Amino acid sequence: MQDSIPGPCDHALSQSRLSHSGDDDVFKEPMRKRRRSLDQRFRAFPPVEQSAFKEYEKLESRTRRVLSNTYQKLIQSVFLDDSIPNGVKYLINRLLALIEKPSLDPIYIGLFGSTGAGKSSLINAIIQQAMFLPVSGESICTSCIVQVSSGCCEQYEAKIHLLSDQEWKEELKNLTKLLHRTEDLGEEVDTWDRDDAVEEAIWKLQMFYGNGAERKSYEELLRAKPKGKIPTSRIITLKAEEAEELSVKLDPYIRTQRRDLAGEPTETQIWPLIKHVEVTLPRSELIPEGVVLVDIPGTGDFNSKRDEMWKKTIDKCSVIWVISDIERISGGRAHEDLLNESIKACQRGFCRDIALVVTKTDKLHLPEYLRYQAGLQAISSQREAVLERNDLIKLQRSRILKEKLKRKLPTDSKVLKTSDLVYTVSAQEYWQPALLTEEETEIPRLRGYIRKRLLDKKKRMVTKYVTEAFGLLLLTDSFNCMEHLPNEYLHMSGLRRFVEEKIQLLEKAIDQCFSHIEQPLKEGVRNARTSYRRILGACLVRSRGNQGFHQTLKAVCLKNGIYASRTLARIDLNEAITQPIYDQIDPVFGGIFRAGKPTGSTLLPHIEAFKHTLQEKMMEMGVRNGWKYDSYKKSFLIQEISAILGGLEDYIFRKKRKIYESLTTSVQNDLKPCYEEAAQITGKKACERMKDVIRRGVDRQVAEGMFERAQERMQHQFQQLKNGISEKVKGSITTMLTLASSQGDGLYKELADVKSEYKEMEKLHRSLREVAENAVLRRGMQDFLLKMSPSKAVPHKE
Repeated sequence: MQDSIPGPCDHALSQSRLSHSGDDDVFKEPMRKRRRSLDQRFRAFPPVEQSAFKEYEKLESRTRRVLSNTYQKLIQSVFLDDSIPNGVKYLINRLLALIEKPSLDPIYIGLFGSTGAGKSSLINAIIQQAMFLPVSGESICTSCIVQVSSGCCEQYEAKIHLLSDQEWKEELKNLTKLLHRTEDLGEEVDTWDRDDAVEEAIWKLQMFYGNGAERKSYEELLRAKPKGKIPTSRIITLKAEEAEELSVKLDPYIRTQRRDLAGEPTETQIWPLIKHVEVTLPRSELIPEGVVLVDIPGTGDFNSKRDEMWKKTIDKCSVIWVISDIERISGGRAHEDLLNESIKACQRGFCRDIALVVTKTDKLHLPEYLRYQAGLQAISSQREAVLERNDLIKLQRSRILKEKLKRKLPTDSKVLKTSDLVYTVSAQEYWQPALLTEEETEIPRLRGYIRKRLLDKKKRMVTKYVTEAFGLLLLTDSFNCMEHLPNEYLHMSGLRRFVEEKIQLLEKAIDQCFSHIEQPLKEGVRNARTSYRRILGACLVRSRGNQGFHQTLKAVCLKNGIYASRTLARIDLNEAITQPIYDQIDPVFGGIFRAGKPTGSTLLPHIEAFKHTLQEKMMEMGVRNGWKYDSYKKSFLIQEISAILGGLEDYIFRKKRKIYESLTTSVQNDLKPCYEEAAQITGKKACERMKDVIRRGVDRQVAEGMFERAQERMQHQFQQLKNGISEKVKGSITTMLTLASSQGDGLYKELADVKSEYKEMEKLHRSLREVAENAVLRRGMQDFLLKMSPSKAVPHKE
């Protein structure tokens, strides 16, 4: 007996009964307005890309119109029925889901770098708005995550999201704990009194509550009135007609202000409450709608919610640009930390592409450069020297970055094959050209990269969308076909048995795939056991002793082993002592979740092979059993399997992060009691006593099997992923086969005639190949014309 299928169908039907008026234009909008809106969306693309994007937009728009018409016809044909067959409900729900599906999920491009690296200047140049985001000067700049995108709004708009009341109370409690001191501190007062953690805490409290707030208790501050006005919605919205006007309004919220000579804040701001900022520009001629540029601070945040958002923001970026200025590119620890964090995002998040963007590349001291370049090609000008130096930087840094990626990622990863691993940019020269042409500043190259990513994603999305819609129209049209059904049951029962067998084989393949992580995990655990004391010692010992470290260490303990500062390198004890495990598993872990040819250690190709096996079986059964009159159903099953299994990829990537972080999460949970004990220590020699508690706590947990427990928890997470995949495949495909079977389900029902919609959808499906061929042809013609045209400098935009 077939259970009813939950979904929005019943709600949709009830709404239709209430509002049914026979109006077929409910999904339509005036043609002139729609055409004008579409034309504006393409302003950021040059003619060749614009033509391709328009064709894919037109395909998608026409497909949505066909789906909407089909949906309305189905609703109108059944809205008075008391009993609706499950097959029809399934179809209506699937149609509604496709109609409501977003046109394109945003592409997040993360600009990841330390303060002063030039992230904001680079965004300003890319969006062609000088000084829009605050850039380095006398103030420390952007102090929170800032997202910049273009949209359909006519004004410039910013939304400033604040911590909730509960989130701020949590931070306030930690800040006051950090500043709490007993009277018996003795000789340590001068050594830790003004370290980075204390400076940060004092500054936040003074900024938010006023002078003297750092001396008040948590309870007193709860009763104190903040200096700034806090909206009850916890969102501040700013709007302006011009970019410069919004920039002035936005500046105080995202720029960390300086203090005056007396050490007091010069302005009253509520930036300690700010979680993140979203800026939306009117439709841009340079940045297409659907792209989000994210200015990400390099070290995270002391507040748990902001720090979690910092990690999640990095992980949701499909592209990460590591931003480093030309003077910090060599030998800086901060630069290496940023690269390492970005590579981890490839492992645990959605990142598919990493590039190093070297900023301020117009800077060069010519006499010094010539002295070190003696014997090389003769240089006659500053411009030649800058261009030569930039080319050398690209070669050197590409090689270094590629070697680092090879140690962490599978050898066939797409990012290792890209030719553009390093960009050398100059925002200064872009705005005020003295040495370089606009093209040589490489700002246009970055814009071109952005457009290509968006166009490629649009192509994949529309291809999948049209194909999925075609499958649904195939089934819809087949509902009215009652011919040649007697042998249907035999066909479907044989197919069900085949599917069950193949699901069992898929489960075995997944087990085999995940088994490749076991040996590296064991080796990593052995390495962690032998090296954790050395690693922990390096984290706890400072070259200048405990001076300036006491309260930083206390902050580490208050946050369960993690301390993120706006100015200093991020400290994560849990990650540090598990790093030997990650060093062993990273290439294998990346291999499991990569796309590519099927191997024993790769997950997604196994699912793809499973899909093709089912589809081939349906084709074979159709030929052998003469599904001449039921080709609709065969085609529907083939298309629907692609839709069902295609959705698994998103599920897998959402689970990937939890699996990857299970090692550090496990270690952090085991060490939590020792962190809590250390955080309570005050008085004389408190810093050394805290270190001793941490060392003894770690030793005790290691002896009790801390690393082995972390290993087991990661393996358990892999097992949960396998079970989840299996359950989703079984449930979805079994439901689909049951619905596609006519026996006892009342699947076939006289519905509205959708022949015209089916024919239109068939035409759209055929035109997919034509659109793709047109795009390739245009690209080839453009490349040919570029090769044939004489090389010349591109004029600057003033």
